[in-house]
Amino acid sequence: MMKSKINRRKFIKRGAQAGMACCALMMSSKLVTAGGFGRLFDDEKIDPKKLNFCGYSCPADCKFHIATLENDIEKKKEAFGIWKIKEKYEIEFDPETAVCWKCKDFEKKQGVVVSNCTVRACAKDKGYDACIECGQLKSCDKDLWTRFPDFHKAVIEMQVKYKEQTA
Repeated sequence: MMKSKINRRKFIKRGAQAGMACCALMMSSKLVTAGGFGRLFDDEKIDPKKLNFCGYSCPADCKFHIATLENDIEKKKEAFGIWKIKEKYEIEFDPETAVCWKCKDFEKKQGVVVSNCTVRACAKDKGYDACIECGQLKSCDKDLWTRFPDFHKAVIEMQVKYKEQTA
């Protein structure tokens, strides 16, 4: 009888741990965004040249970039799935276009995600290093901002800080 109580306790404890892990995973995009921008909101000067066009700073462990650097087809397939490229762009996996050299590397052929990024195209057309330089950022309705409104808010906050630093 005592054994089943211990098992039940372990079961409840593990269930609670799993529930917390699921909550953490569901909130991870918000945590990543907040963590990624947290270091920029310190006393560090914001430099648009060091940011991607959208204001994001790619993490060193980006699966898509690593898969591209290693030219690893299985890792590319995994990243392709994580980024939901088939669903978004209605294309099948192709190891030649499933690449990411980061959005500011103009020397290499860009993959499907970067080449279809409307934010990147707009910033390049306007001659900006990053969207934080654009006076229309707050009202911008590009696909990236409508899909990730919390990210858009964080970039707007970064823009405010950037303007304070450059005033």
